[in-house]
Amino acid sequence: MPRGIDHLSFEDWVYFIFDHPAEGPEWYWGDEAPFWKASAELTAAYVTQLFEEPFPALEGFRDQELNMGLRYLISPGLGEHMRCLDEPSISLAIRLRCVRSCESLFRKLLLPRCSPHLSHRDEPNRSPLNAVCYMWWDTMPVYGGPILADRHALQVAALETMAKILKLDSLACQESALHGLGHWHSVFPEAVATLVEEFLSLNPNARPELLAYARGARCGCVL
Repeated sequence: MPRGIDHLSFEDWVYFIFDHPAEGPEWYWGDEAPFWKASAELTAAYVTQLFEEPFPALEGFRDQELNMGLRYLISPGLGEHMRCLDEPSISLAIRLRCVRSCESLFRKLLLPRCSPHLSHRDEPNRSPLNAVCYMWWDTMPVYGGPILADRHALQVAALETMAKILKLDSLACQESALHGLGHWHSVFPEAVATLVEEFLSLNPNARPELLAYARGARCGCVL
């Protein structure tokens, strides 16, 4: 029987997420794989702490391990940690901080460790971390739960966080933000168009492939 874990120290939780071989079958698909079932409040606290200050907690982990751990952490159907964003028993302020903490993770971890390759073009020799970076906003559920006002506030926080990530000096981070903005276009078409237009005007000498991707994101045309 899989074992449910309802409490760990922050340090032990980090090892539970990331301390697994990245090669071979993913550990979490095993029949006896433990799963996280702690309170949404504790989960939000740990996720926010990790994202705001990924080091020293993640020192020593390889890019492959970080990619697998982060994907497990943010993916619906895998770690289920981000269900904490849908939990109305947690204050909206705590959930908003959790969403906004993604900017720190991108700036402190993904910016220095992702390679300057475009994932939407399947460019070879990418860092393993480029994968989770590119799919971040396509994967992490920012639904906001049953309260409409909460949902809107969380989606706005995600939009504002993408805008900050778009300004980072990193091809992979910029591509990730554009990918997310392209998906947010259906809800915030004017805001997305404005942000992408600003990016295009400030980065005329960026790679042509990234500029083309930005023009697609401006109208919601991303995969």
